[in-house]
Amino acid sequence: MSFSVQELAKIAIELQSDIGHADRFARLIATLRQLLGCDASALLRYEAHQFIPLAIDGLAQDVLGRRFTLDGHPRLEAIARAGDVVRFPADSDLPDPYDGMIPGQESLKVHACVGLPLFAGQRLIGALTLDGMDAEQFDSFSDEELRLVAALVSGALNNALLIARLESQNALSGGEATDSAPTHTEMIGLSAPMQQLIKEIGIVAASDLNVLITGETGTGKELVAKAIHEGSARAASPLVYLNCAALPESVAESELFGHVKGAFTGAISNRSGKFETADNGTLFLDEIGELSLALQAKLLRVLQYGDIQRVGDDRSLRVDVRVLAATNRDLREEVLAGRFRADLYHRLSVFPLLVPPLREREDDVVLLAGYFCEQCRLRLGLSRVVLTPAARARLTGYGWPGNVRELEHAIHRAVVLARAAGTGDEVLLEPSHFGAGQEAATGAAPSVPAMEGMNLRDATDAFQREAITRALTANQNTWAAAARALEMDVANLHRLAKRLGLK
Repeated sequence: MSFSVQELAKIAIELQSDIGHADRFARLIATLRQLLGCDASALLRYEAHQFIPLAIDGLAQDVLGRRFTLDGHPRLEAIARAGDVVRFPADSDLPDPYDGMIPGQESLKVHACVGLPLFAGQRLIGALTLDGMDAEQFDSFSDEELRLVAALVSGALNNALLIARLESQNALSGGEATDSAPTHTEMIGLSAPMQQLIKEIGIVAASDLNVLITGETGTGKELVAKAIHEGSARAASPLVYLNCAALPESVAESELFGHVKGAFTGAISNRSGKFETADNGTLFLDEIGELSLALQAKLLRVLQYGDIQRVGDDRSLRVDVRVLAATNRDLREEVLAGRFRADLYHRLSVFPLLVPPLREREDDVVLLAGYFCEQCRLRLGLSRVVLTPAARARLTGYGWPGNVRELEHAIHRAVVLARAAGTGDEVLLEPSHFGAGQEAATGAAPSVPAMEGMNLRDATDAFQREAITRALTANQNTWAAAARALEMDVANLHRLAKRLGLK
């Protein structure tokens, strides 16, 4: 079987029409799936030793949120290294990254698989994957025909990436090319609120304005701060983090501005503060609403004049620091209540960014779930983690009051529960694995995770993970307050949370 001129022309037209439009690639692979008789197809972009899905057809929606690392997916690694068409035999020992992710075929493994690496010159920029349930599905197509398809898609993908790169450079440098470090922080989401936020991040990152990032607990404000820093001209300098809520009043000034030897009891040497550490870079002040009024006044002085004074020192030091601040409070209400300085609020909120809650990003829930499933798969050494259609429906039907962080914890908990209850290294997530969170959504009394079939260590970990998650949610994600509620030392809580995969 050979492609007709009309069929090839249709592919070319799909690729060139509306070259900057987001759904161009979705139309393309839908055309290819029909032309080649695939059960599933995917267009992937290659970046930093991983493949990132740009468009899928015939695959579960959560695939769009997954990030396929080469070392975690031997088939994709083989495609990346091949330099030519790759045909995997039906009895290949290499696991297929899409096993269980073709709707209606969740229990079956993919039988026919073809990979087409996509190049710009000698540089790998992506891959096109074609999958089918029939072992002989692609035998009628010659390598030459598939190379031609790959060449057409490579050209279109390269053009799209060049356009995106030029737009990014224009935003950053006013139209001139830049040598700034590339952005590594990725914001997962295709919903309208998320795309608007990503657009605003690109705009404000190119400036040197201070930014106030607002949003509910668990929405990802720290991720926004990282994206702003990495997209700025300061990207090569440090991004320094400080959680204002975790600062005891007695050491807060020293943490921010440093101190000199003998400034107070215990000051046995000179110490730089966060502002000095962040010189020429960015300082991210999380939970800024927790700062005392006295410290707010000193912070305002730094923003106005660019100089700081170490505790116990009469001399001033000049610093060049961009401040990004975050809060889950309504600072306008705090100003009216006299708990936050109006002049500092106006200094910080020249370009405010609101991170939308997950309930306003319903389209992104499944994408994020896929992203976290893949993270858990790699972390726990599993061959695959698949969401059933019923599980996906359960996730999208829940309000997620704890936002993205709650979803991340729910996926991790579900994977641990499913692995403990099953055998082997393949995990299929069912609605029952998300029971604890959903009971809270329906107004039922919250329960501890189901522990049937779990050994003592896994059951203990699951219970502790649940208790910590609830304590954080109940205390606005403040670790010190959660530690007090759990009657334990905050440093021990941090260590335990890290071991349990909550940090």
